[in-house]
Amino acid sequence: MGKINSYKDLQVWQKAMDLVDLIYTATRSFPKDELYGLTNQLRRAAVSVPSNIAEGRSRQSKLEYRQFISIARGSLAEIETQLIIAQRQGYLTEDTVKIIMELHDEVGKMTTTMFKTLSS
Repeated sequence: MGKINSYKDLQVWQKAMDLVDLIYTATRSFPKDELYGLTNQLRRAAVSVPSNIAEGRSRQSKLEYRQFISIARGSLAEIETQLIIAQRQGYLTEDTVKIIMELHDEVGKMTTTMFKTLSS
């Protein structure tokens, strides 16, 4: 592992960015009438994960950093719920959701580890 000079060096941020890419790609096929509904909600929740990791890393205290990691974890819960809704509505296949959820779960484990580390 190299030295961490920026939030961009964090593996969790990099993987969260990959999650954003997957979600943007998956939502491109959503119906146009969902543009301001589920498409927007899912994309905003996805963007929130790396954004909060970056903002937290830029804060001055562990307490603030932990709060932003907590928000990122909340956004991950939103993503999971919204993916289930998209699948139930027939917008995403089970296989697509499975692929996204594998990366989602990896980011979730990493943020949980960060949260616990920042709590000690």
